[in-house]
This record gives sequence, C-alpha cells and structure tokens, in this order.
Amino acid sequence: MGKATKHYSSLFFLPSFRKTLAFLALSMLALSLLTAVLFPTIEGLIYGLLIGLSLLILTLLSDFTITHLVFRKDPIFVIRRTAALSLYSWILWQGFIALGIALGFVFGTSFWVKLSLLGYAAVMTLRAVVFFSVSAARPAHQALASLLQPIFCIIPFLIYWVTINQISLLQVLPFLIVTPFLSLASANLLVSLIDRLGQASYGVPAMPLFRAFMLNWVAGLNSPIEHYFEKLGEDDDVEVSLLEFEAKKTKAAIIVPLVHPGPFKNIGSSHLPSLLKHEFQNAFGGDACVPLGILGHELDLASQTQNQKIIASVISSAKSVTFSDRSNRFVKVEEGFVTASCQVFGDTALLSFSLAPKTTEDLPQELGRFVQEEARVLGLSGALVINAHNCITDLADMDTPLDALKSAASKCLRLAVHSPPSLFEVGAATVCPQVFSLKDGMGTGGITVIAVRLAEQCTAYIVIDGNNMISGLREKILSTLTSAGFDDGEIFTTDTHAVNALVLGRRGYHPVGESMNHETLLNYIKEAASIALKNLENCRVGSLTIKVPRVRVIGEARIRELSILIDKALQRAKQVAPPIFALEGFLLILLLAVL
Repeated sequence: MGKATKHYSSLFFLPSFRKTLAFLALSMLALSLLTAVLFPTIEGLIYGLLIGLSLLILTLLSDFTITHLVFRKDPIFVIRRTAALSLYSWILWQGFIALGIALGFVFGTSFWVKLSLLGYAAVMTLRAVVFFSVSAARPAHQALASLLQPIFCIIPFLIYWVTINQISLLQVLPFLIVTPFLSLASANLLVSLIDRLGQASYGVPAMPLFRAFMLNWVAGLNSPIEHYFEKLGEDDDVEVSLLEFEAKKTKAAIIVPLVHPGPFKNIGSSHLPSLLKHEFQNAFGGDACVPLGILGHELDLASQTQNQKIIASVISSAKSVTFSDRSNRFVKVEEGFVTASCQVFGDTALLSFSLAPKTTEDLPQELGRFVQEEARVLGLSGALVINAHNCITDLADMDTPLDALKSAASKCLRLAVHSPPSLFEVGAATVCPQVFSLKDGMGTGGITVIAVRLAEQCTAYIVIDGNNMISGLREKILSTLTSAGFDDGEIFTTDTHAVNALVLGRRGYHPVGESMNHETLLNYIKEAASIALKNLENCRVGSLTIKVPRVRVIGEARIRELSILIDKALQRAKQVAPPIFALEGFLLILLLAVL
C-alpha cells in the first residue's frame, strides 16, 4: 500500500471547518486590500471591503448548497472538505488577481480584469477535476458543483467592474459562456485518459477504483473497494484449525485460520481475528483467541461476506469436536535465533515460531506443511502451527531461515511428544484495554490469556490483537509472567490489519508497544493472567481441522497491482494534465485578447 497511501497523507492535514472559515475570512480581507491598492481611495477601500464580504457570503452559500443539496448523500464532500476546497480555490484565484493588480500598475487596470477572469476559469477547472475524480455523484451533479462557487463569486466582480466602467457585461459575456464548457471538457478529458490507463492495464477503470479507495480512506466505507476485490479475486478452499478446551462447558479456544488478516483497515479479512473471537464466544462461551497462521498476504479475504462464511463454518463444525483429557508438557527449542515452542494436547500439537529479538514477519506456507507431516510421522493427528509474529525492528527484512525453522520444529515436536502425558487444568481471561485504540495498535479483540497447568508446570499463552510488537517487549512480558507464577509461555499477536492505514508514518500503523505505555500494557496482561490462574479447572481438549470451500480471496500480487494502479494514475495525470490545461489556457487567453 505504500505507493498508494503516500498520496493520501494530505487528507489527514485538512484544516477543521472552524479554521477553514477563519482562513477564508482572512483571504477575503486580503482580497479587499489588494483591490484597494489598485484604487487607493476611501471609495476604493469601501468597494474592496464590500467585495470581500460578499465573496465570503457567496462562497459559504455555495459550499452549503453543494454539501446539503447537490451532494446530499456523498460521504466525502461534507462541509469541512467542501469549504477546504473553496479555500484552496481562492488561494489559486487570488494568485491570478495579485498578478493582475501588479500588471495593472504598469499596463493599465484592464490586466486586473483579464487576470481575474483567467483565475475564474482556473478555479472552475480545478473544482471540476476534483469533483470528477473523487465524487461518485451523477455527472450532472459533479458539473453543477464544479460551476456553482465560481459563478456565484464572479458576480460581485462583474458588478464592480461595470460600476467603475472597466468593462461592459456584453464585452465579457462570450468568455463567461465559453469558460464552463471548456473547463468541464478539459477535466473530463483528463479523467477519461486516466480511466483508460486502468482499463488497459488491469481491466479496471482507474477513477472508480480511486474513488473506492477514497471512500474507504476518508469515510470508512468498505463495500466500494470490496466490490473490486470480489470481482478480481478467485475462489479457494480455506483451512481453519481449532483447539477447544472444555470443562463443564467451553473454557477456551485457539482458532488458527489459514487466512491473512488483511489487507488494511476494515477491508477484507482485516478484522477477522476479533470477529471470529467474538462470534465464537457468543456461540459457545469461554475465551477464544485467533493467532496468526503460517502464511502471507496470498490469502487475504475479498470482503466481509467471506469473513462471515468462515465464521459460520467454524461455529457449525465446532459442535462436533471429540475430546481427550491428556496433555504433554510445554517445551521450547532454540536454533540460532529461531525459537520453537510446542505442547501436545490429546493427539494434536500446538507449535509456534518466533524469531525475537529479530523481526518475525510472515512465514511461508511450506513451513506449515512440513510441521503437519512431521507431526503425523510422530503419530499425531496433526498440528496447529502459529506464527508468533511478536517482534519487529527497524532493520530491513531478512530472508526467512527456513532450514533453521524446520530443524527447530522437528526437535521441538519430538521433545513434546516424548514428554509424559497427564491430566491438565485450563484457565482463561480476556481484557480489552479502553485506554488503547486501533490507532495505538490495539484491536478490539484485546488481550487473551490461556493458562495451562499440568505436573506442576504452569504455562501462559498470551494473544494480543495487534499487528506485531516492538523488539524487547516480548521478553518484558515473559519476565512479568515469571513473577506472576508462570513457568513459561509465549506471546502472540493476531497480525490484525484493522490497525493499518489509520496513522501516518513509515509503517502506516503502530506495532504493539510502540504507541502504548508499557507499564499500563503489562498491568493489563498481569490482570488477565491473574484472572486466568484463578479460574483454572480440569479440562478436556478437542481438535478439529475445517476446510471451508470456495472462499473468495485476493492475493498479494493482485492487491499490489490495484495499489500501484492508483500511483500510476497519478503519474499519468502529471503527464497529461500540462498539455490539456495548456491548450485550455491558450484558448482562454485568445478569447481574452479580443475583449
């Protein structure tokens, strides 16, 4: 998303409506003074102030008309953004006016009139480009919104020019009539040329796709962009692994879908970890958690519909789980900077990987398949394989040490399988810190702790609904667990991309701990761990692997193409805009020359 999102940063810096009003008022005052400079009399100052006041009123009137009547259902052009566009329009227009006044001192006041009219045309074109590009309203409404403010605001100028005998209305009427048609045609040509780029390259018109991105970025609407993801995605069968702990009723569950929780914000499967957690808990009770599986962006879901398909399959299939009352000890193996952790529940291994304190990012699916095969060789029915995804540094990503990962997994599985099985207890708890938001890097799934005790060993599995974690924090948490009475454990994040594309910065999100007070975070984790220890009960465990057929997914390559298309469209705009608007300007200057 880097290439696409860098162009949206200005959206975060639009002034508030109150500030925009203040800047507009100052802009109109500056315009009044500019007019008085050319006509340095008391009468000239009064006329200038009247023009400035009338332009401010007409600008606000046009903005409210566009927002509440023309674009009544447009989620992007609320009054704040419409007024901001008018402010930028006036900055452009005043540049022409100031140049006209400067030339007016040398060549006569007619240059002030002509440059003001040229600024009127430039503003009309600017607004047409913005509305044609961003608004999803009907073309007639886009055109009306483009013309309304400039036409309203040229009226005080015309009245003033006629009053001081600078022009006659008939003299400028041809220019006033031709300009709207020429501005709309130029903007429409620009948008059409950009659209053709997308259609030729990817079979998707660029501007509707751009609008879909904008609707999500600005208004949080996910359906427009998901429409394209559904259209361009492909069907695939998705595996979901489930480990369920039961006492008298469901105590806890670890659910690992082979789906990547992306691509960003509220699109596709970005919210799947928290959605699946909450829906499972509503259906069965207990505390569920959804750590990341062994895969990358090749399996992002295309839409919310696909999320619900997976959730419904998991809840339906979980009713048929068969249970065992045995578990083996929790073990860890370190191979270089790879840490593998494993515990066997019944005949299913729960195995995880961490590269902390080095960056632990997405791991290849080949690794997951290897672990499954090794587990079966050792007589197990299978394995839940987790990417702990619990460390990120500022160093460039390194190649994943696949041989070291496989070696650590193989050794860890053998140690776990050969440890003596026994009865076990499980306790669980979830806390949702209200002090941390999505922008801080905390998803709505909060912090889940599952405590497992057997043969005097107490282990904590901690799952934080976030996208990775800063280096060193994992070790702090593990140290805190030791002081809280646990012998060992591991920390996981869900890799939720619900926290992505909400803040500016190099990553576009905050990993867990980057924007959070560590003491506060550790206190929440200790709180959940303490509750989990207090509700330990003898449990049975059941495992299940579900295959959800024909789920619509959109791979990393396709998402990259769509994201790059936005960037390419803006590059194309830079290429074709100068000749289009140069021709428009040339024609308008010819028309002004005959006035």
